[in-house]
Amino acid sequence: MSRRRSTAITTAVSTALALAAASLALTVGPAAAEADLAPADKLGAHDRALLAQYERQYGSARSVAPDGTRPDFATLLIAVADGRTAEAERALAGLGVETTRTEASVGYLKANVPFGLVERVAALDAVVAVDLDELLEVQDTRADGELAGEPRPGTALPQAPSAATPDDNPYMPTRETGSVRFKQDHPTYDGRGVTIGVMDTGIDPTHPALARTTTGEDKLVETVTGSNPRNFIDLIFDDSWFLMGKTVAGPSITDAAGITWTAPASADLRLTYKSTSVPGGKTRKVGVLYRDSDQGVWVDTDGDFDFTDEELLRQFGKARQIGYLGTDDPATALNERVPFTVQTQALAGTVMGVNLNIITEAHGTHVAGITAAHGMFGGAMDGQAPGAKLVSMKACHAGGCSSAALTDGMIDLVTKYGVDVVNMSIGASPELNDGQSARALVYNRLIDSSGVQLFISAGNSGAGVNTVGDPTGADQVVSVGADVSAATWWANYGSEVKDERGIFPFSSRGPREDGGFKPDITAPGAAVSTTPDWIAPSYVPETGYKLPPGYSMLNGTSMSSPQAAGAGALLLSAARQAGVSATPAELRAAIHTGARWNGKADAVAQGRGRFDVPKAWSVLGKGKAGTADAVTVSAPVCTPLSGKLVTPHRGSGLFNSCAPGSGGQAVGEERSYELTVTRTSGAEGPVAYEVGLKGNDGTFTVPSSLTLVKGVPTPLKVTAAPGTQGTHSAVLTLDDAATRAVERTTMLAVEAAVPLVAGTPLTVTGVSYRNDTIHYTVAVPAGTQALNVSLDGLEPGSQTRWWAFRPTGVSGEASAAGTIYCYNGYLDGYGCDPRARTYAKPAEGVWELVVESRRTSPLWANPYRLTATVS
Repeated sequence: MSRRRSTAITTAVSTALALAAASLALTVGPAAAEADLAPADKLGAHDRALLAQYERQYGSARSVAPDGTRPDFATLLIAVADGRTAEAERALAGLGVETTRTEASVGYLKANVPFGLVERVAALDAVVAVDLDELLEVQDTRADGELAGEPRPGTALPQAPSAATPDDNPYMPTRETGSVRFKQDHPTYDGRGVTIGVMDTGIDPTHPALARTTTGEDKLVETVTGSNPRNFIDLIFDDSWFLMGKTVAGPSITDAAGITWTAPASADLRLTYKSTSVPGGKTRKVGVLYRDSDQGVWVDTDGDFDFTDEELLRQFGKARQIGYLGTDDPATALNERVPFTVQTQALAGTVMGVNLNIITEAHGTHVAGITAAHGMFGGAMDGQAPGAKLVSMKACHAGGCSSAALTDGMIDLVTKYGVDVVNMSIGASPELNDGQSARALVYNRLIDSSGVQLFISAGNSGAGVNTVGDPTGADQVVSVGADVSAATWWANYGSEVKDERGIFPFSSRGPREDGGFKPDITAPGAAVSTTPDWIAPSYVPETGYKLPPGYSMLNGTSMSSPQAAGAGALLLSAARQAGVSATPAELRAAIHTGARWNGKADAVAQGRGRFDVPKAWSVLGKGKAGTADAVTVSAPVCTPLSGKLVTPHRGSGLFNSCAPGSGGQAVGEERSYELTVTRTSGAEGPVAYEVGLKGNDGTFTVPSSLTLVKGVPTPLKVTAAPGTQGTHSAVLTLDDAATRAVERTTMLAVEAAVPLVAGTPLTVTGVSYRNDTIHYTVAVPAGTQALNVSLDGLEPGSQTRWWAFRPTGVSGEASAAGTIYCYNGYLDGYGCDPRARTYAKPAEGVWELVVESRRTSPLWANPYRLTATVS
């Protein structure tokens, strides 16, 4: 999963920017007046800060390209009100702004807008939400990033996966969703007849485990990109596009740099020679030739300035053609011969674009293997849906992903390439994660209009509450958290743990800011899967084994989401063969109803529980998943940002993270909350519902039943009485016994914090088990100058840490080192003090302090003492 990039965007851009910016000139209208702004904030604090950053870097007279041009605009992703796309487009034209993409079916516009007009565009009456194009960083999903450990001497270690590994294994733990057994019971329900779209860093088109389906068909249908050099971020960061200007004639062409090229004898050629990124963070100068008459492409792969000895290439989906850069050295383990595919696209004016789709990151290929690999290591080891086909939509590269490419690419995947389900293991981690961003709204509409379900990773910003990302927060998206079994801890990490099943500490927790139910489910978040053989494999040294090029062990919600998407493909494959309906709503209802609850994990961490394919099929396969009536919930919300919700202080779930005395609940305090429940479909008369709770630790009390009349808002009283400090959560269920699916699941979450008082330390003691987390909530008063936290009472060698989360759900640590590696007894804290830290001028409200012991801690149980003071 990606996150929002916090570093400033560089002003160093390639020479290609000059041509691109010149061809995308904008008409700048008058500056927006304060009176013209709409009362609602459709832009948001994050995007407004981005706009200010862009203006500082690009709004001056400073040139950023050789010819003096600069991208003095922001690319806006605009969600408009239903049925008002044309109206919004006319309003933009009235401001002198031309849209670069219009998708009326999902109420989406994309436009390059001068900085001074952005607020005015956001204020247009037909506009619902606006996101600025931004760079999202691809998170490192290697277990230890750049670090390398060693196996403990004298200990038994797991065996490496190989061609002898059965499909039922803990390395690629598809068995934990029940899919191995499901496929054994139903051999043809293996994903055949289903195509999975993978929105990511691109899929290796040459990997043998991604070559064929179980029926012998080509697995990879198409490989394309969602980026576009007309987008602000892609213009600056994506060098895979070659912009082809004026036509020239062969067979001899001398370019502007004085280089003479040999080309076919044709008068409609276009030539570009520039640097592009290749694996390993390097660049290589490549010449590309394009012919207008047939959209043919030649690439000078050997660097001899001669195109006549090169193969004429076309898009992969048309001729399955693959080009190669470099020559493999058989004496090395890695493959130095890097494949690429080509794609052509008309850009602004007469400019043509040729994309060299070179895979520079392992992430997308790994994700693809989890969803649908067949025959890993040349044996029986498969991904979730080995019979499924794949479409690769590349939106990310080594520098990150543009949010515009993710949005355009998602729409293209669903509307142009015939996919049935999509996985996206990319997103952001905003403070206001209420599912109301422009991208989230467009994704909701895309699911409803296309019938294609999207599965998106919940994020790797845990283990604090309210850390779930965006656009995974969209209502109709299946948001997937990362769980892990003891067997996978051992097989993939060489680590022994206490519980048979758990949630990874990094997995983002819910609920959304408005109490919305996220994550929806969990799935295994670590896997040995396919990666390109020209990128160094990743493995965990503590296991004692190494993986060969072509395979890596990666972890993250990036890995749990494709487990769920592949499992969803199994259900779609089964439904088609059985002749039962499986709309996105029916598929979600079956997945949610059949999820397997983990009694040792919090509701905010696991949602409804782990994806269980057989149990979901028991709902979907009987053809009754779509009979449940629609039920909505409106509940009280109190958070530092709840005043910014669409309906201030109300949302789709109960969420109180305010401090005692400021709207929050104190330990031992009993309070009643009134939820409003409305049945919006089905019979006109009354329908009785069973009301239940999952994961309740005794905090919540609800009535046993509720009767709903269609269209009549009905109160439901929830009583909360937290007996201890911390976050108390449960899943509220409303179930009509006459239907197979549960009608409504709603998140209940209350944070009971201990108020901190200056001069009075708060000290707690406990035991942290390896790979487990313990959570504490403290209320920091207004005007506090410093929050001081210390950790002591540790046994020798104990690798234990704490890390802090601010009242808005984002990390309170000053650096990545402070959260990822800041363990006592491990690398001296890796640039962070694991024993004592001070948070200067901390925000008022409830802070969460999470204690965790590392998987390599030599102690099974790690005693500690945590102390917090304010001054």
